[in-house]
Amino acid sequence: MTVSQILFILFALATLVAAYLVVTVRNLIHAALWLVASLLGIAAIFVMLDASFMATVEVVLYVGAIAILIVFAVMLTRRVMEDVGSQRTDNWWFAAILSGLFFASTSILIWFTKWPNLPEGDVGDTVLILGKSLVDPNKYVIPFEVASVLLIVALIGSIAVALPSKQSE
Repeated sequence: MTVSQILFILFALATLVAAYLVVTVRNLIHAALWLVASLLGIAAIFVMLDASFMATVEVVLYVGAIAILIVFAVMLTRRVMEDVGSQRTDNWWFAAILSGLFFASTSILIWFTKWPNLPEGDVGDTVLILGKSLVDPNKYVIPFEVASVLLIVALIGSIAVALPSKQSE
């Protein structure tokens, strides 16, 4: 094994462990911090793959904006510090089945996709091709816009969570 492969495995394991801790820790602040660690691990993998643009986007957009937004939403929420009982549900098995199905379908999709053959180390116009693909109606404009809408919904949801609850009088 080369040093690059060993580093890749270490970053991948660290990312997986952090992602696991995001959904298993009891403290919401700790979960948000593990999310930041997970996203940084993904950025490190992008750096190793010579995808500097994607690594920069990962750090600036996700770690710098989304994760901080989540931390602020948690900090602004007055109900976070109250102990309202168990944070776990008895329907965890349903989420596990859905996660397994998502993983299997994504793996099948990746396995059977015809990937372009680029010469070794030649990323050339990858960013240009990606940019054109994101605005091409026949390619990725719909998923790109759906992601934008999801981010807006997450922002509105965090505001709704941060608002004080109205007590019935």
